[in-house]
Amino acid sequence: MENEPDHENVEQSLSAKTTEEELNKSFNLEASLSKFSYIDLDKELEFKNDLIDDKEFDIPQVDTPPTLESILNETDDEDESFVLEDPTLLNIDTIDSHSYDTSSVASSDSGDRTNLKRKKKLPDSFSLHGSVMRHSLLKGISAQIVSAADKVDAGLPTAIAVSSLIAVGTSHGLALIFDQNQALRLCLGSTSVGGQYGAISALSINNDCSRLLCGFAKGQITMWDLASGKLLRSITDAHPPGTAILHIKFTDDPTLAICNDSGGSVFELTFKRVMGVRTCESRCLFSGSKGEVCCIEPLHSKPELKDHPITQFSLLAMASLTKILVIGLKPSLKVWMTFPYGRMDPSSVPLLAWHFVAVHNYVNPMLAFCRGDVVHFLLVKRDESGAIHVTKQKHLHLYYDLINFTWINSRTVVLLDSVEKLHVIDRQTQEELETVEISEVQLVYNSSHFKSLATGGNVSQALALVGEKACYQSISSYGGQIFYLGTKSVYVMMLRSWRERVDHLLKQDCLTEALALAWSFHEGKAKAVVGLSGDASKRKAVVADRMVEILFHYADRALKKCPDQGKIQVMEQHFQDMVPVIVDYCLLLERKDLLFSQMYDKLSENSVAKGVFLECLEPYILSDKLVGMTPQVMKDLIVHFQDKKLMENVEALIVHMDITSLDIQQVVLMCWENRLYDAMIYVYNRGMNEFISPMEKLFRVIAPPLNAGRTLTDEQVVMGNKLLVYISCCLAGRAYPLGDIPEDLVPLVKNQVFEFLIRLHSAEASPEEEIYPYVRTLLHFDTREFLNVLALTFEDFKNDKQAVEYQQRIVDILLKVMVENSDFTPSQVGCLFTFLARQLAKPDNTLFVNRTLFDQVLEFLCSPDDDSRHSERQQVLLELLQAGGIVQFEESRLIRMAEKAEFYQICEFMYEREHQYDKIIDCYLRDPLREEEVFNYIHNILSIPGHSAEEKQSVWQKAMDHIEELVSLRPCKAAELVATHFSEQIETVIKKLQNQVLLFKFLRSLLDPREGIHVNQELLQMSPCVTEQFIELLCQFSPNQVIETLQVLECYRLEETIQITQKYQLHEVTAYLLEKKGDIHGAFLIMLQRLQSKLQEITHQDEKTKEELSLKDVEDTMVETIALCQRNSHNLNQQQREALWFPLLEAMMAPQKLSGSAAPHLHPDALKSLTMQVLNSMAAFIALPSILQRILQDPVYGKGKLGEIQGLILGMLDTFNYEQTLLETTTSLLNQDLHWSLCNLRASVTRGLNPKQDYCSICLQQYKRRQEMADEIIVFSCGHLYHSFCLQNKECTIETEGQTRWTCYKCSSSNKVGKLSENSSEIKTGKTAPSQAASEPVLDPQQIQAFDQLCRLYRGSSRLALLTELSQNRSSESYRPFSGSQSGPAFNSIFQNENFQLQLIPPPVTED
Repeated sequence: MENEPDHENVEQSLSAKTTEEELNKSFNLEASLSKFSYIDLDKELEFKNDLIDDKEFDIPQVDTPPTLESILNETDDEDESFVLEDPTLLNIDTIDSHSYDTSSVASSDSGDRTNLKRKKKLPDSFSLHGSVMRHSLLKGISAQIVSAADKVDAGLPTAIAVSSLIAVGTSHGLALIFDQNQALRLCLGSTSVGGQYGAISALSINNDCSRLLCGFAKGQITMWDLASGKLLRSITDAHPPGTAILHIKFTDDPTLAICNDSGGSVFELTFKRVMGVRTCESRCLFSGSKGEVCCIEPLHSKPELKDHPITQFSLLAMASLTKILVIGLKPSLKVWMTFPYGRMDPSSVPLLAWHFVAVHNYVNPMLAFCRGDVVHFLLVKRDESGAIHVTKQKHLHLYYDLINFTWINSRTVVLLDSVEKLHVIDRQTQEELETVEISEVQLVYNSSHFKSLATGGNVSQALALVGEKACYQSISSYGGQIFYLGTKSVYVMMLRSWRERVDHLLKQDCLTEALALAWSFHEGKAKAVVGLSGDASKRKAVVADRMVEILFHYADRALKKCPDQGKIQVMEQHFQDMVPVIVDYCLLLERKDLLFSQMYDKLSENSVAKGVFLECLEPYILSDKLVGMTPQVMKDLIVHFQDKKLMENVEALIVHMDITSLDIQQVVLMCWENRLYDAMIYVYNRGMNEFISPMEKLFRVIAPPLNAGRTLTDEQVVMGNKLLVYISCCLAGRAYPLGDIPEDLVPLVKNQVFEFLIRLHSAEASPEEEIYPYVRTLLHFDTREFLNVLALTFEDFKNDKQAVEYQQRIVDILLKVMVENSDFTPSQVGCLFTFLARQLAKPDNTLFVNRTLFDQVLEFLCSPDDDSRHSERQQVLLELLQAGGIVQFEESRLIRMAEKAEFYQICEFMYEREHQYDKIIDCYLRDPLREEEVFNYIHNILSIPGHSAEEKQSVWQKAMDHIEELVSLRPCKAAELVATHFSEQIETVIKKLQNQVLLFKFLRSLLDPREGIHVNQELLQMSPCVTEQFIELLCQFSPNQVIETLQVLECYRLEETIQITQKYQLHEVTAYLLEKKGDIHGAFLIMLQRLQSKLQEITHQDEKTKEELSLKDVEDTMVETIALCQRNSHNLNQQQREALWFPLLEAMMAPQKLSGSAAPHLHPDALKSLTMQVLNSMAAFIALPSILQRILQDPVYGKGKLGEIQGLILGMLDTFNYEQTLLETTTSLLNQDLHWSLCNLRASVTRGLNPKQDYCSICLQQYKRRQEMADEIIVFSCGHLYHSFCLQNKECTIETEGQTRWTCYKCSSSNKVGKLSENSSEIKTGKTAPSQAASEPVLDPQQIQAFDQLCRLYRGSSRLALLTELSQNRSSESYRPFSGSQSGPAFNSIFQNENFQLQLIPPPVTED
């Protein structure tokens, strides 16, 4: 100890060189302690309403909490993970979406393979939050650590502890103590002691910074007085020898400390002083033999929380390799919680950290623990009964492995991952605020202590693996600052204040990001905020002032950095990027004074910037977010858009601005010249409270062309429409084009507009001007819309005397203008009277209109001398009646005039009122435009309820009277109508239809389902004579469609129908009906007769006739005849078949017999080919010998003319030879295949079975030793062996077809399915007594199954089945390849199966 003062002097001389600025900037620890702790809790409570409360639920309480001993005795090999969290709390993606990942130097040798799997490419968080952390090198301390290593052989730094002093332990056993100014205060210990004790492996400073505990690599512990530098205690027996101290921690009680050694044990150290003697008592809290603890963390409370109820328990958190424990050291030792990890990466480091946080208005300690990539948060509370509750909060999923976790305040945590990258996280939102690479620190790792290298490395492999990444002693936090110990340096990290964060962005020239960050501070949405205090309004004011400064700087920079040369578009783009930001933030800060004075003046220096500025204002003005602009800016704005020819934009802007401060006349002139009528009206209304002048200006433009009868231009139409809308707005009390007229002006405006409209003459009227020019102009422009405007106005009027007078007056004017003039169209006049009818029909009507005027309108609309605009006049009158005008007319006169004018819709309207529905049918039938709608009308009357039976009868009677008209109009609709409503009166309808063509159309629609009417034929119940009547009409009018129709008809009698077809000589139809009747021969004779007549035609024709046509007729007739024979031959015997086919053959060969005569026919080759077609068709039904015999018996061919039929016979023989060869080949292949299959089957059936064991599987006795009786031994193909007596006792026999069959007991009991066990066992029996004879071999079910399996090797039918089928189906006269006895039930032909495939393959080679 003698040399210590020298060391101190050396270090102090080194520290004197450090700058005052560095000290003040990086290490103002004492001040930060109080500042951070209070701000922390205040802020936590202040923000609680802005954030989602953590969901939480209590870990269930147990009646008797486990004792520490029971916990210590638990085994640590739990496989089950401990699940607390509610699944709805999982939020894995939250953190990833606000963070980013970059590679670092440290990542190349980190050895963390699991990290690679979880890497994600994520967006940059710098632009959102700026730089949150400030990190600084403590140059003074760093320099003195290096100096101490060089000059006094202190060794490399190994541990750090921070309070209001900083203690750094070294590898040679020295502890260097520095004050706040980075001056070396003390150098404790010596290298000689270090040689004896080893390196300092852990440090701890107590609460009042008076004591320092040092733990050493060889297990010793020393306590020092930090005021005097004296060694107070040297403890060598506190824990088992030969283990390094991993952690040593003071608790809040200065007489109590906890240490953790490399054996995994935890000890409580109690310091006492009895009669001046300092002692230390040690108590084991956790034995390493029960699970190794590698991290401990006592709960430290800040001075302001020393009275918190939870502090009395002196809580300690411990992390073993498998679980977390929270125990209370006071008043007595008690386990409050145990929490298993579940499965983890064995190399990941367990981490623990306490912090007091505010949740639900209460401040309580929260424990963060993690291992790997998930951080769990546990909130610890004390209830009223004094028990401690632990509740799980929302946990944090990461994409990297952690090696350190530090609270920087109650909302913000700093994580260090295994590649030495820091992540700053907001705890409640789980958002990543910043990542910082700290590989330059060259962090010190505690691996050698975890491996206990100083004492021979006597630690478990699991602890050594965790120690690879352990850096517990290299990182220490105090007062919101985190200190990192490197091999040659010490770094400090702390949160930047809000001003620093903004300034940091400004230094990097990120002005937009700086403004966005400042705005987030202003709105209270920023994370990790430091330095903003006071109430919300005060904080906002402070931030707003700073933002204004930045905006000035931003504006200067925008002008300064503007490109001087190049295209104007480049300059525009520059300002379009910059200027909107200034406008946005000035308006967000509600600083219009700043925007329109200093900012506008500054930007006006550059004309492009000024233009962009003015354009930026447009969206705010249009959305009414910007009111109260200065007159100068408004004027400049209008001029700017006018210069750029954006007049539509000017109009949109003007109607959103307060233009009272502008030159009204100038603006009106500009609007009129540029046709900005909306803006012009707005300026008159708002600027001068003048509502009539804009109407006069618009009337002057549109009145002259309308009065002259000219067509308006598009521009004039737009003006007229705007005028109508403007009048409507004024009369309704609304401002044009948007908003409302001030309430006090509404009655005045209405009166002014009405007085204006009903003026007798305009202001500057010419002598020839007609009266009421304004009303007349609007009626000419758009009668309907003008009257709609008036109707809406009348709705709003209150029934006071003045309003009633106005209404009557304007109605009188309308009548005077329109009725006394002939220049209005019927539609326009009709619109007026429809409007009047609606007004008169109101219950509170006060208008009076002379009824004679309505009669005049009726005469005008129904005048028969004028056929023009017929539908228009009818529609106008209909609207008038529907609007209530019907009360103004005499109904009988109205109907007469409507019929005279052919206004059938009017007639329908009137008849509908009087329920004369039958007369409406006449209206439809007479109206060519709507005649087809009559069917729907009749159907609706007859089917919709609400009409009386008399009304329905009258409608039906009228329909019957007009049935011929209805059928000629749409036969299908008429038939559907009759069938739907009056199916029993069909015969009456038929009698009414005298016209045969109409009757035919009606019946075809009714009976032929192909016509598409939706009627159930069964419900019609018509007699067959109706169908036969239809068939007769069909034979008359459409003979070619008779057969097709007969195929779909049902109700007709065959005999009567045959007579009808014979009457009209439709031979094909007769043949079809005879065949349907069952008279095949009769049908055949008719077809044969047709064929013979056609052949006769072809043999006697001369060359001039149409050869091709007649040949085609012969071929078609022959094909039909062949089809008839083929359809019916299956059901006939041989003799009947010959009676069909031979006459057909004779008929085809007859013309060829005449070939030797003097007049040879013209088509010998064609006839031969047709004859060959007949022969080929016959061959399927008539035996070939019979055909040959019949040909040879012919007297013509019997006289030596065989040469003529040589081709036919040779063709038949070729076919026969082909079929015979195919059959023989198939049979040969099948025989060989069957032989091979049967050989394999026989070999498998006769093969011996090999039992698995030599004892019975039931009684477990060897079968040789049991000689009680002559017992059979039964072996199954599965290998199990039994005594038959044992099987009988277990009831393993099945009776089938009189035979007893065995089943394997073991297989049947394990499969639980009898069918499987029966089919899968093959039985062989042997007898111990030779007296019993063997039974005859039969195929048992197992052998049948084996055979089926062989059959399935070939996809298709078995060969045996094919041969059986062939042998059965060959008739006696055909060639039979083999014969054999057939047994078994009859079955369907396998050749008719659609999936049948014949696979001709050579049989496999079999061994001899």
